[in-house]
Amino acid sequence: MRNREQLKEKALKAKDKPAAIGPDLDLSQYDKAPVEHRYIDHDELLSLPSLEKERLVMAGIDITEQERVGTYIQKDTAVVHCDVKQNGIEVIPIKKALEQYDWIWDYYWKLVAVDADKYTAAAELDLHDGYVIRALPGAKTVYPVQACLYMDKNNLQQNVHNIIIAEEGSELHVITGCSTSPHMKRGAHLGVSEFFVKKNAKLSFTMIHNWAEDMDIRPRSVAQVEEGGLFLNNYICMKPVRSLQMYPTTHLVGENAVARYYSIIVGSPGSEHDLGGRIYLKKPGSRAEIVARTISNGGKIVARGHLIGEVPEIKAHLECKGLILNGGIIHAIPELEGHVDGVEMSHEAAVGKIAQEEIAYLMSRGLSEDDAVATIVRGFLSVDIPGLPPQLKAEIDRAVEESDKDVM
Repeated sequence: MRNREQLKEKALKAKDKPAAIGPDLDLSQYDKAPVEHRYIDHDELLSLPSLEKERLVMAGIDITEQERVGTYIQKDTAVVHCDVKQNGIEVIPIKKALEQYDWIWDYYWKLVAVDADKYTAAAELDLHDGYVIRALPGAKTVYPVQACLYMDKNNLQQNVHNIIIAEEGSELHVITGCSTSPHMKRGAHLGVSEFFVKKNAKLSFTMIHNWAEDMDIRPRSVAQVEEGGLFLNNYICMKPVRSLQMYPTTHLVGENAVARYYSIIVGSPGSEHDLGGRIYLKKPGSRAEIVARTISNGGKIVARGHLIGEVPEIKAHLECKGLILNGGIIHAIPELEGHVDGVEMSHEAAVGKIAQEEIAYLMSRGLSEDDAVATIVRGFLSVDIPGLPPQLKAEIDRAVEESDKDVM
């Protein structure tokens, strides 16, 4: 397989290399052995136990597949369901793609460095699977493609590599839900994702995490956006998790390329989140926006944002707002880096608490104190994400609505 030996050699040298930021993990404590699961068809999806259905729904997965143009489901290390219903859209397990298609080598490990840290190295040395989702030139989806990375075996380390490609002039919407079975308590998820947005293409990628409380999560992702392209990256994690460390990066390499990051994060007691985003604006006319809403319910949240303007005639804005409800720490780290004259960059960051006068006002309108606080929290978490189809906007609203009672 092309260049695989060189990749593995580089990965071996980095197998003990810690991440530059965030809490470190001892990967030797997890089980990496493959777990066998049989393939299930559409009818069997509908017949899953109610508790498993609920876990999937909470991660944004539509098991009826009625409002999805394609589906990929991986349980532990095995692909258990994969299909596509629209011409011009491809959904392929990455191991199959590496074996059967030469074109995949133009994308595999081209944006993320295989030796970036121990987590990227593990994804190559012990790759379980992952998905390739591609919109062919000019293809446009209204309903999203859905992908689910599901974990059932306790203490498993799940290693995946995903590649998402929006070819020239295409429009692709992806919703990916990561979740665990009701009985699972502990494990690790290491996920590499590479995004390619070609000329005048549009890609929205929405990730909803619904993990078990003792999960350690280490996504690694990089995107590249060409001339006139648009990349929307949305992330929602409102359920308890032990630790999460991610710092997605996007390179705007074409004129008038646009990237927007939106995230909604809730830190539960004892949890540790270190996350954010970084966008390089490399061509005139490029635009970037990073918007984060964080709530600490007793957890530690480090919210990073880094915008790098390398050329004139770019615009970028960073907004990070945090709310401390029941103790914990929120550490906002906004960074603006302008390299030349003619950049237009701004940021605003705020961390605070709910004002008593706001609660008093809502209570004067007939709400109880709990309902008043819940209303304020719901408004705080509401983020307007332009450019999403109505179906995907409704999915995000539903995820927030379902989770906000747990926030309280």
